[in-house]
Amino acid sequence: MPEYCKIDLETTINSGQVFLWKKYQSNWYGINGQDILKINDSGEIKSYSNQKIDYFREKDDLEKILRSISIDPTTKKAVKKFFGLRLLRQDPFQCFISFIVSSNSSIQKIKKCLENICKSFGKKVIFDGREFFLFPESKTLAAATFQEVRSCGVGYRSNFIIKASEMVYSNKINFQYLQNCEYIKAKDLISKVPGIGDKVADCILLFSLDKLEAFPLDRWMIRVLGKYYPNTFTLLTKNITHKQYELLHEKIVNHFGPFAGYTQQFLFKMERENYKKKWL
Repeated sequence: MPEYCKIDLETTINSGQVFLWKKYQSNWYGINGQDILKINDSGEIKSYSNQKIDYFREKDDLEKILRSISIDPTTKKAVKKFFGLRLLRQDPFQCFISFIVSSNSSIQKIKKCLENICKSFGKKVIFDGREFFLFPESKTLAAATFQEVRSCGVGYRSNFIIKASEMVYSNKINFQYLQNCEYIKAKDLISKVPGIGDKVADCILLFSLDKLEAFPLDRWMIRVLGKYYPNTFTLLTKNITHKQYELLHEKIVNHFGPFAGYTQQFLFKMERENYKKKWL
């Protein structure tokens, strides 16, 4: 197997993309919508539903992508240090709700809230001798009350979660359509959902809807760009407005290319590890 094909599970799962994963002995178990995945150290996937999915995007031309994004000393260093990092192709509805929950929150808090949502609204199943709760379907969350959702610890995001679930259940948001859209069209549509701003939209598009040019930007990532590329990416306002976000994203794609989303993950992972930020 070529070196670039080897997946580092610990690095990938602990990269801010997913939250509902736990490690038992040498195996990782994760909720992925109406499925549970078990992944061993060799990267072999066993599925509760027996479905075959390209969760690690193994069909991507990774050699081409890594070569494409390694265009300067910073990205070369990040790729070399976290060579086994992968983008994940997640269940869209779970990713959708997860990143609505993620707004203005820590990874540990997001994880706890999503676990509560699964326990409160998801189906309990036994897989590999362990008890798990699947992620609830859109129909279930759409029918939930504000207080029921709020009891999961999501606070003001409760209404956003219910409304977003209603839009998915009524097919106002169609993930297959979004997956087939061009990036700009898909982002415009998903940004109409209450509780979804530029950064959350880009996370959903990148981690579940195949938009590899999406580059989630928050204050943390803007600091990272300012640190390593002070003369390339500048923010003209104190806070990142929608217009500034769009202009910055255009510069980012022009600089890093069509796989900018991969670059974002390598830079994000490298800098969080530099600061010893906690993961799962």
